[in-house]
Amino acid sequence: MATLTKTSAGRWKAVIRRTGWPTSSKTWRTKRDAEDWARRTEDEMARGVFQRRAPAERLTLSGAIDRYLREVTPTKKASTQTGDKAKAKKLRKALGQYSLVAITPDVVADYRDRQLDEHKSRDTVRLQLALLSHIFEIAIKEWRIGLWANPCRAIRSPKPGKPRDRRLDADEEQRLLIAAKGQSNPMLALMIRLALATAMRVGEIQRLHRSDIDLERRIALLRDTKNNQARAVPLSSEAIRVLREALDNPVRPIDCDLIFFGEPGRDGTRSGFEYGPSWRQAKRDAGITDLRFHDLRHEAVSRLVELGLSDQEVAAISGHRSMQMLRRYTHLRAEDLVKRLDSLG
Repeated sequence: MATLTKTSAGRWKAVIRRTGWPTSSKTWRTKRDAEDWARRTEDEMARGVFQRRAPAERLTLSGAIDRYLREVTPTKKASTQTGDKAKAKKLRKALGQYSLVAITPDVVADYRDRQLDEHKSRDTVRLQLALLSHIFEIAIKEWRIGLWANPCRAIRSPKPGKPRDRRLDADEEQRLLIAAKGQSNPMLALMIRLALATAMRVGEIQRLHRSDIDLERRIALLRDTKNNQARAVPLSSEAIRVLREALDNPVRPIDCDLIFFGEPGRDGTRSGFEYGPSWRQAKRDAGITDLRFHDLRHEAVSRLVELGLSDQEVAAISGHRSMQMLRRYTHLRAEDLVKRLDSLG
């Protein structure tokens, strides 16, 4: 049985001591509230489902985010870490003051709806909710803070947005390359050409080392990829020309093995070339809108299919693990298909 005592402050404290369970206590404003809590808690102990909720009541989402970014995020890839921090900032601003136990499915659903009402993209909201859901999963399974369930699992997540079908036409490509070559650093134009020639992701290009390239065998070995599976990319004649130009860069530091190198950081370590500012300026100079660097990968994959390569051959080059995802990246021009039909007929 629970022991109820009145505190000097006029509140009621319920203490439960039960064999096989840690001592549990909680203070309430009224005696009836204390009795109800004690009865409910003893029943949960009898059924073997009792969990201490105090940690979940004390821990705010802001505190959980801090712990997640400190313990979990560093185990992820650098690009994912950056994304985690950006999404966590949005969640903290909207829900950071809530305790975890106070974040109910209704609260999460309201957050989802408000974000969509503010014209945030479905993919943006979906990824924010995915991070929030993972924070709850870690809190429940690893931190053991006494939550019954993940509230994100009880609501609908926005469906993924329509896949992008942006293609780069010949005139745009020419204008973009001219503008890129006009930048003070020659690496942007080389990265654009390599992306179109190989369908590599921009992060894979940034992480390319000289030791990863075999110009004789015409193969690039990508050791650090999005899906954590290394792959060998065959290099076309254009890709070989681009890499030779990059390797012959006269300002290449002797101690740097990166092909597309950036400036040293505060710790003196160099990372891949930060293409963002030059990319945005080149687009403005070329008068091109609604084009992302990742669209160059879409373009390259579509061109490989148009060359007549099979799905399996294209997937081996691009690194797609499923045919379904590969087809999302493949956008064929109807006029090119007409020409191909004529050639077959």
